[in-house]
Amino acid sequence: MNKELLGKVKQKKEAYRGWKQGQVAWEEYRETVRAARDEVRKAKALIEISLARDVKDNKKNFYRYVSDKRRMRENVGPLWNEMGDLVTQDMEKAKVLNDFFASVFTGKCLSYTAQVTEGRDWENAEPPTVGEYLRNPKVHKSIGPDEMHLRVCGS
Repeated sequence: MNKELLGKVKQKKEAYRGWKQGQVAWEEYRETVRAARDEVRKAKALIEISLARDVKDNKKNFYRYVSDKRRMRENVGPLWNEMGDLVTQDMEKAKVLNDFFASVFTGKCLSYTAQVTEGRDWENAEPPTVGEYLRNPKVHKSIGPDEMHLRVCGS
């Protein structure tokens, strides 16, 4: 990153701090964010174009860039188990995560499940029928597994 781009990112951070404290208007903050985002995207595109152009001559830079993008964080942070204890060991974390995700299929009521708020009449609410969905398709949604767009199906 060059100094201009670093300055834009710094301005964005300062504008955010000012907006959170009420010293900067929302519109001014949004303009700063948009300008910084555009500059970062342009710089990234230029870097990627130059890497693609020079890949035959300078493979090391290209593969370093690719490996930086592929690098993932391998650890999971500490978790709270059902008893409220902090779990730090990998096997214990795996058990906590397994219990959490397995509870979806077992039907056991754990402390993880959200409680339904009182006042709603869930028993008498009728779900929409298939016919209602077919009469009012959302044509701006993406295609489904049948690979037919809703505009093609017609309404």
